[in-house]
Amino acid sequence: MNERLKVYDDKMVKAIDFLKSEYASIRAGRANPHVLDKIKVDYYGTPTPLQQVGNITVPEPRMLQIAPWEKSLIKEIEKAIMTSDVGITPSNDGAVIRLVFPELTEERRKDLVKDVKKKGEEGKVAIRNIRRDGNDAFKKLSKEDVSEDEIKDLQDELQKMTDKYSKEIDKLVDEKSKEILTV
Repeated sequence: MNERLKVYDDKMVKAIDFLKSEYASIRAGRANPHVLDKIKVDYYGTPTPLQQVGNITVPEPRMLQIAPWEKSLIKEIEKAIMTSDVGITPSNDGAVIRLVFPELTEERRKDLVKDVKKKGEEGKVAIRNIRRDGNDAFKKLSKEDVSEDEIKDLQDELQKMTDKYSKEIDKLVDEKSKEILTV
């Protein structure tokens, strides 16, 4: 791959990876530890990712269990979950915290699919913005003794990359939508 194109390919891969991480945090009726990825717990005055203050397990398909390394953190973890956008009320027995995921209603599933499609569209916009930046950079190459044919080839390759990653986003949107709509 041309060195000039590699930069834009890397950026597009990062956009896809970001979308995948966004999708991992959308709960689809089953318990998925990744829904807790963005939660930070106040650990002695420092916002710390939940995964670093306790062990997260999935004892049942619709339940997450968090066993904090220190018992004193239970209240802080509960508070962090309550103030997050997870939308589940935690319960604890003094040793572990449990999050029970309710069955998703049909309406909620449709809302989640809309959200998935919106995030997919945002991903495509990011890919198109990267293409635009690349095309702008390639147009400036004419001042650096790069032939018009070479510039046209770079732009064509960039368009092919854009199409490839847009199709990958469509595939991710379809997969996540099916996962959410599967009862």
